[in-house]
Amino acid sequence: QVQLVESGGGLVQPGGSLTLSCAASENIFNFNIMGWYRQAPGKERELVASINVGGTIRYSDSVKGRSLIYRDGAKNTVWLQMSSLSPEDPALYYCNVQIIRVNYWGPGTQVTVFS
Repeated sequence: QVQLVESGGGLVQPGGSLTLSCAASENIFNFNIMGWYRQAPGKERELVASINVGGTIRYSDSVKGRSLIYRDGAKNTVWLQMSSLSPEDPALYYCNVQIIRVNYWGPGTQVTVFS
């Protein structure tokens, strides 16, 4: 099975930036969709950004214009860059890979905005 490991979370000042990475345990060149979700305390998990096998990228309205998702197929890694972080962004961020309608999730990496 596919195992995902996220990294890059941490404490960031308001207006700051960070980069999250997600590494898969095996070759996932045959994926359908790769993306990032987040879940804040007391809230539902929501999509942040995703990229499908054809290269189509989708961003949530809350991060559009200040986020970038991209992948490196050779390294089985997907990245999420975010800037202009605000109090709406703190959450546990999860990497997600969908292969033939089956979803795989990482354990999550915490993002906290300092105040």
